Amino acid sequence: MVCALALCGNLAAQQGPSDSSSTAPEAAEQTPDAPTPQVAPADQPAQQTKRILGIIPNFRAVSTDVKLPPMTVKEKFISATEDSFDYSAIFIPAILALYSEETNATPEFGQGAVGYGRYLWHTAVDQTSENYMVEFVGPVLTHEDPRYYTLGRGGFIKRTGYALSRAVVTRSDSGKDVFNISEVVGAGASAGLSSLYYPTRERSFGNTGTEWGLDVAIDAVSFEAKEFWPDINHWLFHGAKPTAGAQQ
Repeated sequence: MVCALALCGNLAAQQGPSDSSSTAPEAAEQTPDAPTPQVAPADQPAQQTKRILGIIPNFRAVSTDVKLPPMTVKEKFISATEDSFDYSAIFIPAILALYSEETNATPEFGQGAVGYGRYLWHTAVDQTSENYMVEFVGPVLTHEDPRYYTLGRGGFIKRTGYALSRAVVTRSDSGKDVFNISEVVGAGASAGLSSLYYPTRERSFGNTGTEWGLDVAIDAVSFEAKEFWPDINHWLFHGAKPTAGAQQ
């Protein structure tokens, strides 16, 4: 009996180290790797944000190198609605209304608070009409993409020229560069519609042409803002650059 107990003790002592050594590698293998932080390349263009300066809507801007599927009819409608009825949508009409009142652009509206109110609501309707024509009706009929795709690379002159060119060149739903019918024709159609709610005396081809050109010019300036905003946000406000493959 004593011999049997001694033999069992020896066997247990021999098996103890063997079991511990066999489980150690398994425990090491099951330990998850520590997460590796993703660092954006130094030349990775800065990313677009939903708003410029935290106020101005920037919903249609697409970050450099981001590839998106074609927008549906519903998405184009939502895009135009966001730009038209966002809380900050009053910003541009308010400035234009003030300028128009100061220059007495429409004498029939008068001056003072009442005159400014008339200028404001007319300008707001102008902007809303133009948004839906350029961002919804036109793109649906012509199968164009109303989003602004940031160039993000190259010198200041190159990027400036690219941004301005987007007023007459855009992408189709299939991703090809095409003449921007939505912008040019849509802005013209919106300017023509404005004659329905302006005083009869103001309904002239000259005023319609001026409104048309102003709409296209405002959009061209907005493209410039969209192009350079990511850089301004990064260098002045320390906005983070995106990791590779990141999308807005």
